[in-house]
Amino acid sequence: MGDVSINEWSFLKAFIMQQQSICHSYQFWTAWEFGIEYSDASVLRMHFFLFMEKQIESSTRCRQGEDRPRENVVCNADGQAMVGGAGVESGAGRQRFHCCVRVTAVQVRKAIWGVAMVMCVCSSWAGSTQLAKLTFKQYDAPFTLTWFTTTWNCLFFPLYYIGYLCKSPERQTPKQRFRECCRFFGDDGLTAKVFFTKVAPFGLLWIMTNYLYLQALRKINSTDVSALFCCNKAFVFLLSWIVLRDRFMGVRIVAAILAIAGIVMLTYADGFHSHSVIGITHVVASASASALYKVLFKLVLGSAKFGEAALFLTIVGGANFVFMSFVPVILYFTHVEYFTSLVDLPWAYLCGVAGLLLAFNILVNFGIAITYPTLISLGIVLSVPVNAVVDLYTCDIHFNTVRLIAVFIICLGFLMLLLPEDWDQCLIELSTKLRKREQPVEPAETGTSSGLNWTRRARTSMSTFSH
Repeated sequence: MGDVSINEWSFLKAFIMQQQSICHSYQFWTAWEFGIEYSDASVLRMHFFLFMEKQIESSTRCRQGEDRPRENVVCNADGQAMVGGAGVESGAGRQRFHCCVRVTAVQVRKAIWGVAMVMCVCSSWAGSTQLAKLTFKQYDAPFTLTWFTTTWNCLFFPLYYIGYLCKSPERQTPKQRFRECCRFFGDDGLTAKVFFTKVAPFGLLWIMTNYLYLQALRKINSTDVSALFCCNKAFVFLLSWIVLRDRFMGVRIVAAILAIAGIVMLTYADGFHSHSVIGITHVVASASASALYKVLFKLVLGSAKFGEAALFLTIVGGANFVFMSFVPVILYFTHVEYFTSLVDLPWAYLCGVAGLLLAFNILVNFGIAITYPTLISLGIVLSVPVNAVVDLYTCDIHFNTVRLIAVFIICLGFLMLLLPEDWDQCLIELSTKLRKREQPVEPAETGTSSGLNWTRRARTSMSTFSH
């Protein structure tokens, strides 16, 4: 035993046996069980101190286990299972179980919110389309309806501020919050130059998108309009690839080709009549304006926070009310969009369309705070079959084979555009994990190697799993 006294050795042995029952570690006990002797007292003391250091780290991790990220917990638990044996595996397994339960609960909650979000986005978008169609039967005024619905954007910032007061621990006044959000436009805030160069063009694109969409509803059925408007996702990709130099993806090129093919097939489905061709042209132009709005916003203004986005849309609504109110007046006096009296206007339909569009824009812009963006986009494409069912029972529409194929490939292209950029790598990793699960697990070797070599393997495993 070298210069280790009998009392010291008995104390170490008792301590090791005690730690074995408490911390489930077999390092020193295995050495004692197989009769591995330490010829040098310094070696024994060195391993004793390493053992103590390891137990302190383990107890610290146990106390802080609930605050650690999921990846670290899982990797470290796997590493301990390979190094320490069944005892450490059970302790780490419990820790990993609690963490996985917490993470799974968060994911389930987010998925439930996502399902609710899909239903709300789908119903608001399809409902606004159908109500606009009904409005034109009583009051055929697409620009006045566009002006009226855009003016409701003024409610964005007040609604955001109410949510801010409910959720944020800070309590800023509306003026303070307004000034802070105005920093989005630059150091000088919202000036006249910034308004006419960075806000007014987007306001015009917003009005153009909605006006062309409503004009298309006057010419063709809402199913074709909602399906063709889904092509804006493909246009966004093409413009981002050209203007923003985004990453080239073959699957998105295929999706863009499918969208263009769907447009041609929908045009062919009605026999290239002038009425349907004009309607299809309007909705394709609306989708193009929407794509241009999104790409230019990212190019000129970048990404915006919730408060900044709410302020921007509020300014767009206010500018529409101030600078575009003369257009409905001119259309009224020229009898282009004429009404006999204010009482005769279908206010229920008008407010319904405006309210549903406001709800739709709120869900699209702020829904990512509670769920996944992909689910929000999924709600838009699901409005196509909803509109198809409504059109089937409310209007005279013929779903021939060409129309069904066209709608299907447009929706398929939209779904392909929702794939993440690293979708191919995710598939490779998933297939690799599935292959590893199918392979049988080799039993751990229980040889009579020396304690020094065993400790060296343990350190290598821990360093591998810690990164």
